[in-house]
Amino acid sequence: MKTGAMKTGAMKTGAMKTGHDADDGPAAHREAPGEPVGESGGESGGESGGEIYGEPGGEAASRLLRLFEGHRLTPVQRRIAHCLARHAAEAPFLSSIEVAELAGVSQPSVTRFAMALGYSGYPGLRRRFRELGVPAGRNGADAGSGAGSSTHQAAGKLSGGGEPADTRPATPQDPTPQDPTPRDPVLHEPVSAPDRAKGPGGEYRRAVLAEIENLRALAESLDDGGPVAEAARLLAASRPLPVLGLRAAAAQAAGFAYFAAKIHPDVRPLHEAGSLLTDRVEQAAAAGATALLCFALPRYPAELLDALRAARAAGLNVVTVADRRVPSLAGLSHVLLTAAVGTRLVFDTACAPMMLGRVLLEAMCDELPGAQARLEAFEASAAARGVFLID
Repeated sequence: MKTGAMKTGAMKTGAMKTGHDADDGPAAHREAPGEPVGESGGESGGESGGEIYGEPGGEAASRLLRLFEGHRLTPVQRRIAHCLARHAAEAPFLSSIEVAELAGVSQPSVTRFAMALGYSGYPGLRRRFRELGVPAGRNGADAGSGAGSSTHQAAGKLSGGGEPADTRPATPQDPTPQDPTPRDPVLHEPVSAPDRAKGPGGEYRRAVLAEIENLRALAESLDDGGPVAEAARLLAASRPLPVLGLRAAAAQAAGFAYFAAKIHPDVRPLHEAGSLLTDRVEQAAAAGATALLCFALPRYPAELLDALRAARAAGLNVVTVADRRVPSLAGLSHVLLTAAVGTRLVFDTACAPMMLGRVLLEAMCDELPGAQARLEAFEASAAARGVFLID
């Protein structure tokens, strides 16, 4: 690791405090019960991604974020993760109280964040940060100068892939060093200087790139068109067609239902939970429905399973669009189609599930007799009424 890559981050005034970490001791988990912490990994806390400190701006943050990937985090926990990524150089030295102040959350939320990653408390997560290598001291002194040079050397023992780095002086016989230019973690292309700049813009860019990767994975999965074709056949044959989406998935269901109504004669959006939802499912079955389309996105509402059980009890074929193969959803679905949601921002992004819904709608057009005629009739009516400002 080059000395020039080791810079210290600026801490906010008043954010740093001294003293014992408030998470140490048995009282650390008193407020943890009752908070959904998502899927926890082992004590390792997920993928480390190799060395996460001591690299230029955005790349160091990106590697730190990869430590948190693979875990379902609440919006508050994601805010903590993003805060730690912005202060990657200081993360190994921060107490839970300091992290809470930087992120603008409560100290117990920081504890729950560490527990969601599979640790017993925040001190365990902080120890993991220290194991990964530290480029600078807490007071902002360059770790590669003066008495801190031993810290610099210790941090340099980890390479980007986790293998010991060669610390011998360069000789004419040594191969030419690799290009130090950071490469984008998604597109695997050299990152230009503006993209390496610190600040929120880099985080936004990485979130967009992650969403592009989700779309790329969806495209690859569609090489096998069998599941989509089967789902389209079941949905096109249903009269009426109930479309279910609760909470975060309500927008996806509403968007699908809006466009489906242009080609399907009877689409019924369902977005109200509780006993009324079961009534609507049973009423659709009584009216002749043979299938139900469900959009299921995290965090999955408990009422969703009740609705799917009611649909199965009523004899409906269930087609589910989800972000992954959740066993409880798969067990109640005749066809389960998956497309990942983005988790790089505080709230999930669902570009891939939305795209999968449009693909499914396209496949339904081929299964619905008279779909093209309905579209043309709507366009003629809309033009006559002046519905749209621009044709």
